[in-house]
Amino acid sequence: MLSENIKSMRRSRGLSQQELAVKLDVVRQTVSKWEQGLSVPDADLLISLAEVLGTSVSTLLGERVGEPEADGMKALSEKLEVVNLQLARGKVRRRRALRWLFAALVAATVMLYAILCALESPYLGWDYGDPETAVLGVGFHAAEWLFVRVAPIVLIGALAGFFLVREKE
Repeated sequence: MLSENIKSMRRSRGLSQQELAVKLDVVRQTVSKWEQGLSVPDADLLISLAEVLGTSVSTLLGERVGEPEADGMKALSEKLEVVNLQLARGKVRRRRALRWLFAALVAATVMLYAILCALESPYLGWDYGDPETAVLGVGFHAAEWLFVRVAPIVLIGALAGFFLVREKE
């Protein structure tokens, strides 16, 4: 039975004895002996043979795998339905959280821009003769400069993200 199964499954896969032997790292004569029933593969080779032929070891050995009962299929389908519902709920929660994150990013960007506009770059009037004031003024100017260049990109990205993750009906 094993020899016939190996031969028929090898042929159905369109493999020659040589190609199967190369995939299993054995010589062609070994495959020939298996197909003639003169020898059998060891356990490790049997597992590898089943993988290469795309079947299970029990099918390769000739055992018939019984069909699952209708009640078993119904129970399985019910479990799958529950899992699908849980996954769908998780996806909705993640989308809502992401949407709130994008909304918060938009709000924070707009608020920071409003604060910077209200301050009107106060460091421009500072006395830069004092080293501490100079360092603080340069740091504030660098932060403002970076924000002005990055904020539009962040704002556009957050707005696009906010609208792209909305719940679809």
